Amino acid sequence: MAKKESLLPLKTLFVSFHASNTILISFLPLYLQFRGLNGTQIGWVLAVESLASILAQPFWGYLSDKYKTVKKILFVCIIGLLIGSTLFFQMDTLPTILVMGALFYFFATPVGALTDSLAQRRSVELNVSFGSIRMWGSVGFALSSLLVGEVLASFGIQYMGWVYFFFGSLALLTVFPLKDVKVESQPVKIKDLSRIVKNKPFLIFLSVIVFITVTHRMNDYYMALYITELGGTEALVGVAWFVGVIAEAAVFALAGFWFRKYHAMIFIIVAAILYTLRWFLYSAVDDPMFIVALQFMHGLTFGVFYTAAFDYVTRLIPTFLQSTGHLVFFSVYFGLSGIIGSLAGGPLIETFGGNTMYIFMGIIAAIGTILLITYHILPYGKEITVRDRE
Repeated sequence: MAKKESLLPLKTLFVSFHASNTILISFLPLYLQFRGLNGTQIGWVLAVESLASILAQPFWGYLSDKYKTVKKILFVCIIGLLIGSTLFFQMDTLPTILVMGALFYFFATPVGALTDSLAQRRSVELNVSFGSIRMWGSVGFALSSLLVGEVLASFGIQYMGWVYFFFGSLALLTVFPLKDVKVESQPVKIKDLSRIVKNKPFLIFLSVIVFITVTHRMNDYYMALYITELGGTEALVGVAWFVGVIAEAAVFALAGFWFRKYHAMIFIIVAAILYTLRWFLYSAVDDPMFIVALQFMHGLTFGVFYTAAFDYVTRLIPTFLQSTGHLVFFSVYFGLSGIIGSLAGGPLIETFGGNTMYIFMGIIAAIGTILLITYHILPYGKEITVRDRE
């Protein structure tokens, strides 16, 4: 019973933050389209998010490790998120949207990574699976996708900012009772970051998974436009995300049962193969309901791939640099991949349509799968646990 009580604020934070994140992932492209932006311009705005992520995530992660607190950094970031979102959703021209978007995302993008980093450490402290905590983010995302989809379909996409502010405020309230983590280690200095920069298995792994994560981010950004291109509505977009994230939540919830059976790289490679199959299937449909039906594969791809990859990189990162390493991982997974995915996906879907975009994604994922298998076979593919107390 004590474990449940001690994790309740953290689980509530996952629900509320990922409920707000639903809006950015599922509906922001539709909102920007409502503001008059075309596919290429939408790609620029989404690229700003990813660029801010690359810069912000290591910055906030370093501060978290330096001052040995995740909770206080989360508090600052969520305050900045609320202020930045208020300004961002008031803008109606491309230049102002880009500028305010950069400010907003500088605070918003690290929240998910910091929350996951906190959950990973708490799971070790309490001897519970990371997935059993992380699944609550998927639950929040799924419930919000249904609710927000219906609200925006009924009242209009222009009210999206108010809905985001509501869920962001709930996330802020959950930070106050949150239990911070304690890291007993030497103080972190700038020169300690060389431990990450010189970590070849870590860097090579990040370079390889980009081929998979680019396709994941491209789908995040443009699935809503593809569904509307096929004749679907905002409400159907919400249903599609609900189906996908419920499948993801189930994978996270059962991680304690399936995850330890094999080497993490086996799960990563299997998920990469399923990503490839998923995108080719998406490219072949001509009815938006087929996208909804195929969304169960989101759990088998992102749920498995993310859980295994997060665990794998955790073993490569020194304990006293966990937040920094995790946020570098996030900056590649969601930042660098997001820049490539947004800038490539916008022109593709605008010029050739969603079917061609998903064929392109399938080819890229297939290349990534081959590289992952090669990485696993070569010496740097072997799991190496970094000892920071040598």
